[in-house]
Amino acid sequence: MTGDEKQQVRLMRQQGVGYAQIAASLGISPNTVKSFCRRNKLQSRAVMEDDTGVCQKCGKRLHQDPKYKTRRFCSDHCRLAWWNSNRDKLNRKAVYRLICAHCEKEFESYGNKRRKYCTHACYIKDRFGEEEQA
Repeated sequence: MTGDEKQQVRLMRQQGVGYAQIAASLGISPNTVKSFCRRNKLQSRAVMEDDTGVCQKCGKRLHQDPKYKTRRFCSDHCRLAWWNSNRDKLNRKAVYRLICAHCEKEFESYGNKRRKYCTHACYIKDRFGEEEQA
């Protein structure tokens, strides 16, 4: 990269232009642009202005390190609690509606379309018979 190209990359990156657009306008590889930006700690303006965020669960302020992926949670505890309370936001693609072989109720199975029983208790009852109540 020439000195003029480096200056162009700096200016365009400060304006928030992406790696691919910079590479296309200068006629160089996007990987070259990415490497240059990472080595020189060039981020888009949006990332530079918001270097701290807040935890999506508890609201605690977070420090964002530009070397790593943007953090959304302050801890594993908050992350797990948030996802457990927001299961509807999961992008599940392999959900199967099946009928239990024992109780004949409809149930959902994620990722396993060969499942036969809705619960372990139904499996035990079907396999070994229902225990008599004393």
